[in-house]
Amino acid sequence: MPTQGRSTVIHTLRYEDAPAAIAWLCDVFGFEKHFVVPGEGDTIAHAQLQLGDGMIMLGSEPHEGAFGEVQKPPSALGGLVSSSAYLVVDDADACYERAKAGGAEIVVEIEDASYGGRGFTCRDPEGHVWSVGTYDPWAG
Repeated sequence: MPTQGRSTVIHTLRYEDAPAAIAWLCDVFGFEKHFVVPGEGDTIAHAQLQLGDGMIMLGSEPHEGAFGEVQKPPSALGGLVSSSAYLVVDDADACYERAKAGGAEIVVEIEDASYGGRGFTCRDPEGHVWSVGTYDPWAG
């Protein structure tokens, strides 16, 4: 049963340098640290980052246990990803500029979408794909 104000779908990711990824995601996309569990050395055992009512969870690679066997960062897959996240933002142009300045590879240039909104798609520094735009499917 959905809880108002909380996402019932949470995307998970694995990063080789999770501390750097957390800083990048917060600086570029505006995520906020909700809960971060440091691991051994300079690793992250588990982190929860929040953006509005949405959340992602991430951790450092390698990850122990069964889950670590089924989820890998793009570098372990030849740069391929099999899923990506869409972020709803108020100002896609400002986010686009932060992404470019932060070293993102822009894979779809910023543009107005035929279905409404404005957005772009990029790869973060470790290769995860993010689509970012002003189109809000919940708005109507």
